[in-house]
Amino acid sequence: MKYTVELSPAAECHLDDLSAHDRKIVLTEIDKQLTHQPTTPTRNRKLLRANPLAAWELRVGQYRVLYNVIKDQVIVAIVAVAVKKGNKFIIGGEEHVL
Repeated sequence: MKYTVELSPAAECHLDDLSAHDRKIVLTEIDKQLTHQPTTPTRNRKLLRANPLAAWELRVGQYRVLYNVIKDQVIVAIVAVAVKKGNKFIIGGEEHVL
């Protein structure tokens, strides 16, 4: 079963802030990792602790793609693209601890 990936307006802005090279890498990994079995934990994909932002994280180098899965609609909803620094996520210039 192939999932449809949907970017939130905020996630689109976060991607626009990346260099063209980094944006291409992140989008390639999103397509490769999240269109099939997005809820299967892997080395680069994990379930996050309960938080108000997203349930899942995809690691792409220094970037983290935060997403939710709507199984009954077969949709992966990407809510943010963050930069990981220590135990904090930098999302749109603001620090978040998840």
